[in-house]
Amino acid sequence: MAKTNEKKSMKKIIILMTLVLTTFFAKAQVDVITKHNGETIKGKVVKVEEYDVVFKYDGEDSDNTLGKYAIEKIVYGKSGRVENITEKIVVSTEDEWEKVVILEDKASATGLKKVEEVRGKTGLINYHTGNTGDKKAEKKLKMEAAKIGCPFVFLIDDKSTVGSSSNRLGGSQNIKKGIAYKY
Repeated sequence: MAKTNEKKSMKKIIILMTLVLTTFFAKAQVDVITKHNGETIKGKVVKVEEYDVVFKYDGEDSDNTLGKYAIEKIVYGKSGRVENITEKIVVSTEDEWEKVVILEDKASATGLKKVEEVRGKTGLINYHTGNTGDKKAEKKLKMEAAKIGCPFVFLIDDKSTVGSSSNRLGGSQNIKKGIAYKY
């Protein structure tokens, strides 16, 4: 009878060890996404696209998306490989306006924190050619974002008034509006 109890105890220990090891190895295959703001996300990376990363949270089945600019790196659980996604952009003064990135796609802003609307425009009387007026408005837009410490701007409006009724003095005016984002 003692041998029977001993065998049952051994079976329980073996089953328990198998469950513990299975759980351990299953967790070791979880991918870890590290964001620039310090957050980590555990799950499974489905694909890395041009502007974003598609992933599933650990234990869930639905796809989620994060813009690449929000992500520092991905550590793949199965292989241990580290994929660096983007460098962190730090903008702390208006003088660092050249570091500000104009986001081309709304998906790029996913995972970043929306701060406020910014705008850049050329003066009312602007005798610059179209291209230089556009560059001047973009520079002012970036300077506004840099002033509030935001390294990203998603452009929401880009217009030019050329000899229109709003500018009776001739010339043109370029106006750019965007939403400033940070990590």
